[in-house]
Amino acid sequence: MIYCVEDDESIQSLELYALQSAGFRAKGFADSRTFLQALHTEKPQLILLDIMLPGKNGVELLKQMKASALTREIPIIMATAKGAEYDKIQSLDLGADDYLVKPFGMMEMISRVKAVLRRCYPGPKQEILTAGGLTVDTAKHTVTADGIQVPLTFKEFQLLRLLLASPGIAFTREMLLAHIWGGEYPGETRTVDMHIRTLRQKLGAYGAMIETVRNVGYRLEVKK
Repeated sequence: MIYCVEDDESIQSLELYALQSAGFRAKGFADSRTFLQALHTEKPQLILLDIMLPGKNGVELLKQMKASALTREIPIIMATAKGAEYDKIQSLDLGADDYLVKPFGMMEMISRVKAVLRRCYPGPKQEILTAGGLTVDTAKHTVTADGIQVPLTFKEFQLLRLLLASPGIAFTREMLLAHIWGGEYPGETRTVDMHIRTLRQKLGAYGAMIETVRNVGYRLEVKK
């Protein structure tokens, strides 16, 4: 998902059309208020942010996002006015990943978006996580127990990978919700309990490695 924050309706429409034609999901926002509300619902992969906006301007929004642990890692491309050298320098100094100078072509915009996404989201690294006879291949997205493949849902796989990558570390239910569900955050910790229960069942004997930490959440202990 790419967010386009642009108060000029015609420019925003062009940006959304170009992005969607290039295969991206995209949403547009005309002001800082609606944009910030949307950030609490779904975290985008990238933000195309105009500097001149009603309410908080783009530079103020950039500062706010880079100051928050929840949003500082989202790549941001700033749209600046022609000749506004200070805006470009200030935006880059504050952590913007790139900038576009208005008026810009849609092909240039798509090219910049793809370049920033490649830089910020490199391809998956081969990573094999093991615990006894349990193996998680993060690149192939497979789980095996004693050599037999265990079919897991996407969320179950993410839970197991997170726990197995940090053996002995106790995660609260709220932490697991934030890590695994992110923008789809359901707000109910019993969602985690339900997924842990089915994950344990599917892992058979290895399910016992996922321990309940009373009044906290869950951890994975590797049995020696």
